[in-house]
Amino acid sequence: MSRRLSVLASVILLLFVLIAAQSAWVQFFHAPALNASIENPRNASTNSTQYQRGEILAADGTVLAQSVATSSRVNPWRRIYPLGALFSGVVGFTSTAQGNWALEAQYNNYLEAHSQPAQSFEQVLAPTKSADSVTLTLSPTLTKVIRSALAGRDGSVVAIVPSTGDVLALYSNPTFNPVPFTSFDSKVQTAAWKFVNKKDKEGFPPLGLMATQQTFFPGSTFKVVTTAGIVAYKPALMNYYITPLVSTALPDTNKRLFNDGDTSCGGTVAEMLPQSCDPGYALLGLQLGAQDLTAEANAFGYNEVPPIDLPGVVSSFFPAESNLAANPPFLAYSAIGQEDVSVTALQNALVAAGIANGGTIMTPHLMSYVSAPDGTVVARYKDSAWKHPLTAAQAALIVPLMENVVKEGTAYGIFLPADDVAAKTGTAQVGNKLTNDTDDWMIAFAPATNPTIAVAVSIPYQNYSATGATIAGPVMKCVIEAALAMKAGLPATGTSTTCPT
Repeated sequence: MSRRLSVLASVILLLFVLIAAQSAWVQFFHAPALNASIENPRNASTNSTQYQRGEILAADGTVLAQSVATSSRVNPWRRIYPLGALFSGVVGFTSTAQGNWALEAQYNNYLEAHSQPAQSFEQVLAPTKSADSVTLTLSPTLTKVIRSALAGRDGSVVAIVPSTGDVLALYSNPTFNPVPFTSFDSKVQTAAWKFVNKKDKEGFPPLGLMATQQTFFPGSTFKVVTTAGIVAYKPALMNYYITPLVSTALPDTNKRLFNDGDTSCGGTVAEMLPQSCDPGYALLGLQLGAQDLTAEANAFGYNEVPPIDLPGVVSSFFPAESNLAANPPFLAYSAIGQEDVSVTALQNALVAAGIANGGTIMTPHLMSYVSAPDGTVVARYKDSAWKHPLTAAQAALIVPLMENVVKEGTAYGIFLPADDVAAKTGTAQVGNKLTNDTDDWMIAFAPATNPTIAVAVSIPYQNYSATGATIAGPVMKCVIEAALAMKAGLPATGTSTTCPT
């Protein structure tokens, strides 16, 4: 009898061990796989067909995403995006077939239903579940101005408050309609997925947010970084005089680097930045050297993913010091933003913002605050610095040079004098005269004496005769005017009749 009891006890003990082992396996070792499984009911409801998700709101309270009740018992909730394609690249979508994208994914833990803090004894015994809402820094009014100014062209615009890093606008074209992804019909979602991943005639898919996921030659906008390198590492070069020239010879090659339009240019840095002198800045790059130019590019955030709260952001690229040191012509071309240098619109906006903010680049961000269903703020973004490429005194030396780009240089005649704009144009020639082969840029901030807005405009693959001033300039004018007017409490149309609304 005792032997049978011993056997039974052993069997029971073994079963307890197996149960404990299985529990440990499920709770600790296999938990990540179960959480990610498409068969997990929680994941199956991430697009709010089963549960109500929180709202995504613009800075002015405009609803960008919300869940609405349906009459279906199978899918009682449907996600809607009232402004559609205007914000789809940033807000993204939530889909039963494709999951969560962009900010819908970034802030999913807040937006999906989750346990809320107990407000009563009953809620302690029976916890309530609901979703939080996320309010952004984005301005619908400014974004609409940008969309109209681009007029259907592929391009991107990023607008940032230099002192805080608040992103006021982050718009790219091509874009897409998020509504089909909220369909309860899988065939509709599949067709939408194929469409948004199909490249347009310029090679850009609607799903890819150009402002943060595509890089282009920065062209002469990079001369701001080269100037910053001179100020930071070899300030004596600020007074280095280059005799006016149409082209210059470069070491280790029999090719010459010509100025745009084969025009003559030269002088000191203060004279050459406004006129955007290519051969002069190429020679300055050689004088500055690979080590210092690379260090300053990296100090501005090149070769590093900007820490914005948005998935899929890519880094901009500047060649390694060793590569430039071994190849002086590459160093010369890199100093004028060509060769292998490439940049996103986001990164170029941060360059402008860094100069505008006294040499400090604030961390760019889209989230302003998160609020619970009762309106209580549960999380608020705290401003923080990302990079310090210059001191305040060093940055102050560059501001008047960028002001002169507007007053007497390549951006002359674009802006209203009262707007007090500091800017730099960029025209990168990337192909041959038979194709659309210029990447046209402008970076700017205003008012130059007390900047409240920093902007980058990028419009790639334009005609050979196009320039940053003629293509990106009019878009920048509209964005700056609208932002300054809104800051002053005026209609975003500003004082110009040339900016569409």
